[in-house]
Amino acid sequence: MKHFAIFVLFALLSACAAEKKPVIVPAIVPQSQKTQPEPKVVEQKTEETRPTNIIGAIEPFYILPMKSAFYARVDTGAETSSIDVENLKRFERDGKKWVSFDIVNDRSQETYHFEKRILKRVKIKRIQKEEHRLKVMMDIKIAGQKIKTPFTLAERGDFEFQGLIGRSLISGRFIVDTSVSHTLK
Repeated sequence: MKHFAIFVLFALLSACAAEKKPVIVPAIVPQSQKTQPEPKVVEQKTEETRPTNIIGAIEPFYILPMKSAFYARVDTGAETSSIDVENLKRFERDGKKWVSFDIVNDRSQETYHFEKRILKRVKIKRIQKEEHRLKVMMDIKIAGQKIKTPFTLAERGDFEFQGLIGRSLISGRFIVDTSVSHTLK
């Protein structure tokens, strides 16, 4: 029995020696492969780092070439933007329908006279009644962007703000956050 145990032990040792395992030799890894990606820094959004495409419920804008800002209510329910005008007069020029009007900034009293070709007459649905307004193209500046966009001309004297910014101006340009106001300079 003693010889049998020695024989089994010898057989096991021989079997282990017969199996050759590959020898792993460490290689030198280039420096560029050793580096780990830098951790991403998550930046907290504050007023100073707020993206410029987010606008609030009330924002300033400029009717070009006027120098003083108007404040407008941002209204995602309104299709077209609107501005308060005075002395609205229709006339014809070269067979086309035109309108002349004045815009007076209530805050600065800056006044400018405009003559614009009428794009069309539109029906505006309001809570109490429907009204018809003339639509023209206006050059404005908002959030540092100069934009040519349609505006309806209204006598907005009974409104809190001289302007209203609608979806046609907002769409594709801004995200509206109604919890803030005056985010633009």
